[in-house]
Amino acid sequence: MASEAELIIDRRRLKRRLTFWRVVSVLLFIGGLLALAAAFGGFDLSKQSDHIARVKISGLITGDQKTLDLLEEIAKADHVKGLILRIDSPGGTTAGSEAIYEAVRKIAKDKPVAAVMDTVAASGGYITAIAADHIVARGNTITGSIGVIFQWAEVSKLLETIGVHMQEIKSGDLKAEPSPFKPLSEKAREVSNQMVQDSFAWFTGLVAERRKLPIDKVKVLSDGRVYTGRQAVAEKLIDELGGEDKAVDWIKKEKKLSDDIAVTDWKAESEDDGLLGLGLKITSGALKALGLPDLAEQAKLQKLDGLLSVWHPSLQ
Repeated sequence: MASEAELIIDRRRLKRRLTFWRVVSVLLFIGGLLALAAAFGGFDLSKQSDHIARVKISGLITGDQKTLDLLEEIAKADHVKGLILRIDSPGGTTAGSEAIYEAVRKIAKDKPVAAVMDTVAASGGYITAIAADHIVARGNTITGSIGVIFQWAEVSKLLETIGVHMQEIKSGDLKAEPSPFKPLSEKAREVSNQMVQDSFAWFTGLVAERRKLPIDKVKVLSDGRVYTGRQAVAEKLIDELGGEDKAVDWIKKEKKLSDDIAVTDWKAESEDDGLLGLGLKITSGALKALGLPDLAEQAKLQKLDGLLSVWHPSLQ
């Protein structure tokens, strides 16, 4: 029979084991909660201390709500001491680019913002870049393409060939104009051109204001051409050549931040395009498989409505 001393020792040993497993259980529970929160974007330890936020703007710019919400969150985040925009985009809709521009300028009221151009930052991508207060690009980055385009497919001859005739009843001459089902009238051309020129004047005025350039100089630069990073520096469309390190150094200097401050990625939640997006991907893939990559790119652009500020060499 065990002595009283042995029983006491056993109880203490059991108590220590129980305490150990309680601690382990609590730590595992806390770890699980943190993992779940991180998985759903609700908690990120790297964002709970002072840092420079990095947001990537890539592909076609549409001013989607998830990106706008992300920029709004950054504007309100006390631990964000600066923002880097990593831009790799040929542009997108003019209105979408305008929305991103306004959201970035809201951030810039309280935090330094720098843009880093990667392979392409043209048209709407350039609108996004000039929202920043400092722009960095590689020497061979493609930028510029300052302009607005309004385009549509006109298929009236094709319909006539296959024996299809479109009928319409409309309230006014310019309702649903321009139309893909008939040649463009002079009146429709005139009002469409007025709309494009109005948006173009807004774009060039923005460039003149943000880059501190005379409007006459901007008009010369805004014939739709693209520039390399080296050419853009010479024309004062950007500030310097280099990579993200130059942008980080500029933000640190502006905000007097410590040299070891971290740069942390902020990402918008992924957005599922649903059946419409799947259909466009299938169409694009089929056109590429048939050796028609230009039409594949055009298929992607058909998802964008309205005025476009977008650059692609095969579509110009």
